[in-house]
Amino acid sequence: MASSPQPDVPTDPRQRRIGNLRLVWRHALRYPWQILAAFVALCVSSAATLGIPYGFKRIIDRGFSTGVDPHAVTTSFHYLLMIVVVLALATAARFWFVSWLGERVVADLRIEVQANLLTLAPRFFEENRPSEIASRLTSDTTLIEQVVGSTVSIALRNLFTTIGGVAYLLVLSPKLAGLLLVGIMLVMAPLILLGRRIRSFSRSSQDRIAAIGGLATEVLGAMKIVQAFGQEAREARRFQDAVAAVFSAAKRRIGVRALMTALVIGLVFGAIVLVLQQGALDVAAGRMTGGSIAAFVLTGGLVAGALGALAEVYGDLLRGAGAASRLGELLAERPEIRAPARPVALPETATGRLTFERVTFHYPSRPEVAALDDFTLDIGAGQTVAVVGPSGAGKSTLLQLAQRFYDPQAGRVLLDGVALADADPALVRKRIAMVPQDTVIFGASARDNLRYGAWDADDAALWAAAEAANAATFLRALPDGLDTYLGEGGARLSGGQRQRLAIARALLRDAPLLLLDEATSALDAESERLVQDALDRLMQGRTTMVIAHRLATVRKADRIVVMEDGRIVEQGTHDALFAGSGLYARLAKLQFEVA
Repeated sequence: MASSPQPDVPTDPRQRRIGNLRLVWRHALRYPWQILAAFVALCVSSAATLGIPYGFKRIIDRGFSTGVDPHAVTTSFHYLLMIVVVLALATAARFWFVSWLGERVVADLRIEVQANLLTLAPRFFEENRPSEIASRLTSDTTLIEQVVGSTVSIALRNLFTTIGGVAYLLVLSPKLAGLLLVGIMLVMAPLILLGRRIRSFSRSSQDRIAAIGGLATEVLGAMKIVQAFGQEAREARRFQDAVAAVFSAAKRRIGVRALMTALVIGLVFGAIVLVLQQGALDVAAGRMTGGSIAAFVLTGGLVAGALGALAEVYGDLLRGAGAASRLGELLAERPEIRAPARPVALPETATGRLTFERVTFHYPSRPEVAALDDFTLDIGAGQTVAVVGPSGAGKSTLLQLAQRFYDPQAGRVLLDGVALADADPALVRKRIAMVPQDTVIFGASARDNLRYGAWDADDAALWAAAEAANAATFLRALPDGLDTYLGEGGARLSGGQRQRLAIARALLRDAPLLLLDEATSALDAESERLVQDALDRLMQGRTTMVIAHRLATVRKADRIVVMEDGRIVEQGTHDALFAGSGLYARLAKLQFEVA
């Protein structure tokens, strides 16, 4: 999927068609019995609604004429009461089943979209804002729930009422019904003409709402920065402008819908008034009974109300279609990185050997610059290799390719002798443990954050990993121990504590290949010592690739690889490189002198 469209520019017109609700219909078809029950209840309630005018016809014709039969009058009232009871029960049943369907379809859509998102490569989330995607999973699915659980039911009920009502009108008086149908045909013109504008406004409104969600998430997540730089007023104005844009789009949509509703109701009821004038003349001439004209009036009112309701819900259906198209885009995305049809099995004995063979790689967002250029590196089993160099040299790209978040445009990356492109990515990543620079702590308990490394680990294993990572002391000091909620992003922990928690998670992973990305950056001296001690234990017996800017942390590496502009410019031990006159020596002397 391309980057998110600008909120005020409607996208492909196909995204604004009622046909996009097919996605919702396909999910609803998984529950045929509930659909059948809702349909039966809908038909019964519509029939009962149309039975009410007939009941009044019986009452008027039999109860308000000379020579009234009391038994016939009582029977007519009993008949009308029975219709009311059936209408109440059928309406309740219809409400239950369509509401259940709405909730169930939305739940299935959310699960399916989320499951598909979890298969997509990081590139997708770099080009599409996660906050905007989250908005689709919330506001768009809520709109679809409204469409399935309410709007569609209202539309079908009024459609059936219109069809059945017109049929009954033809039975009562073909001439008057014919005149009324001419008026109904006039109603269709504004529906067709104004419907197109409602479509574009509906999609625009949904896009703007998604933009609000993304903006709010971004600002609230960076509240410390916002307040530290005194940008509260500016962010308030930005949010106010975004809300104003949503309100502006909503006003246009509501205005067109209001105009459509006024035209429909005005034309329908105007036609009814003219038809009733002719009906009154027919009653006076004895061509119709009083009960028939009363039934005609009631039925005509029901038909008019049904058409007015159809005009109102049409806009909701279009908004639902827009929401469905946005979710359909997420469901249609296919992962660029996936297992081949016949993946090559990794060796049973995992050593963690990592090899880059003449790799050339360009990031999709920066195709003109090579992040790696004919890069070759072999990290043997059990070795610790540190990769250093200036920013933009391509160091972090190695970690991205090692975990197969991207595929290189040329060359190969191999794990234990198997090309990553030929293996199952899930099995490849199972052999890798990662300690990132920006530690990810989930808004959950300490226990669940640790178990992310091995979800089936018991408490003994969790505490053993915590001890090895120098994290046990602060974890025991938490109010509820491992069951303590750590806050969003680990807000209740310091930077060093978050880093040690990440190391404990990697220990639980117990993978043969360890990737460390600036794991001790931005820490104070005491925290760095604790983290470094934990890393030393973590690296024992594992193949390790360390990305580092702080050269003091890589002195013990078996080999140091120095990168610049996507290439290796030198490599060797710390002592050998430091004694030379290359890039490493210049960087090391600069850092150590500063220190």
